[in-house]
Amino acid sequence: MFILIQKKRKLAGLRRSKPADPSCRRKPPIFLTTDWRRLAMLNYEIDPAALEPLTPAGVALDTWNGKHYISVVGLMFLNTRLYGVPVPFHRDFAEVNLRFYVRRRIGDEVRRGVAFIKEIVPKRAIAFVARAVYNENYAAMPMSHSAVREGAAYCVGYRWGKPPADSGIQVSVVGEPSPLRDNTEEEFIAEHYWGYAAQRDGGTLEYEVEHPRWRIWRAEHAALRCDVERLYGGEFASAISGPPASAFLAEGSPVIVRRGVRI
Repeated sequence: MFILIQKKRKLAGLRRSKPADPSCRRKPPIFLTTDWRRLAMLNYEIDPAALEPLTPAGVALDTWNGKHYISVVGLMFLNTRLYGVPVPFHRDFAEVNLRFYVRRRIGDEVRRGVAFIKEIVPKRAIAFVARAVYNENYAAMPMSHSAVREGAAYCVGYRWGKPPADSGIQVSVVGEPSPLRDNTEEEFIAEHYWGYAAQRDGGTLEYEVEHPRWRIWRAEHAALRCDVERLYGGEFASAISGPPASAFLAEGSPVIVRRGVRI
């Protein structure tokens, strides 16, 4: 009997020490649901020295073929709900953000994600909630959005600020979107399912983003018009004042953003 009990204890110990299957982990509650649509992405190579001071604790800068990127991204939020509840007058709105790419390794799993430098939205309440919940650098400014089709041509634009000093991005594409191809620059830019936000006490908040794989258009023309140094800081002026290294438009999809977890 004693030997049998000892064997049972050993087996129980083995079961306890076995790593949990990541696919079976309990996910945090859903914080936000929305549709992300018409994602205009302008991508620029940058010296990693400009990003290292902004990299949240616990993650590392990610690269594509040894190159570091930042992206100016304009997108639409449609039918937005917080914890399943639509907020009147705050369901549909534009956002423009400046982001860079990071990764976090947990055992054999690599979580590829983004961290944000600055995000612009048109409503003060949206900026307030985002700063309070995620401690991200949101600013509220007047914004507008345009999406014009003329035959096979499709032009999407986002503008922010007040005239005559208003700023904007614009992407022009032709034809129909194509599925993302594996191991491409477009996949590296678009396929991120984690967000990381540095916290005031030096910690990091990790949140999961869920959406299907998008289709994209390669841009025929793309342009950013703004005072980069004034908006984002002098450390980014040399990187994003010229033409982008690449640009494309993502079709978008419904999206789930889960509540953040401290790491």
